[in-house]
Amino acid sequence: MAGVITTLKVQTNHRERVSVYLDGEFAFGVTLDVAAHLRKGQHLSDVEIAALRTQDDVDKAYQAALHYLAARPRSRAEVERQLVRKGHAPEAIAAALARLEERAYVDDEAFAAYWVENRNHFRPRSVAALRHELRQRGVDAASIQAATAAVDELAAAWSAVEGKLKRWETLTQDELAQKIGSLLARRGFSFDVARQITRRAWNELHATDAT
Repeated sequence: MAGVITTLKVQTNHRERVSVYLDGEFAFGVTLDVAAHLRKGQHLSDVEIAALRTQDDVDKAYQAALHYLAARPRSRAEVERQLVRKGHAPEAIAAALARLEERAYVDDEAFAAYWVENRNHFRPRSVAALRHELRQRGVDAASIQAATAAVDELAAAWSAVEGKLKRWETLTQDELAQKIGSLLARRGFSFDVARQITRRAWNELHATDAT
């Protein structure tokens, strides 16, 4: 497969990639950065070609990972599973993940903190539920513990309920307890937490009744 580079051509549909032709025939593609170190007339040995192809496999896996991370932060395991699903070679995946971690694009401790903060803000859950979600995403135990250690379950449960109180103000105490209990159970909160939140909700809804 050794040969002489006869053409270096930017790909029409992928402007960040360059097609390499050896002895007049397409051989493989590389990134613009790699192509900058190649030139027409350069002889490439079998070893050099293999190295360039390996590097390109890693670059493809890395770019695929960046695309996957664009939507939101991901755990290391999530990125790895995605790259496996997309058919990237194990060696390329390992090298791409190493590059991502080196550049802090993948950081399980930071991801766990992000996940907990996001949940607490938009859809509060119990500590047990948060830990289960993070385990499902392959986050290590230490990172999970660090991210959930400061979670205030009563505050999180109240946050989950508070915005719905207005629509529940005509319910009886038993009906209110059922609504709150069902909601908090789905979020992983205990019966005791639901009981305390129900008492607080009832008192807030009917505070004016006692005056």
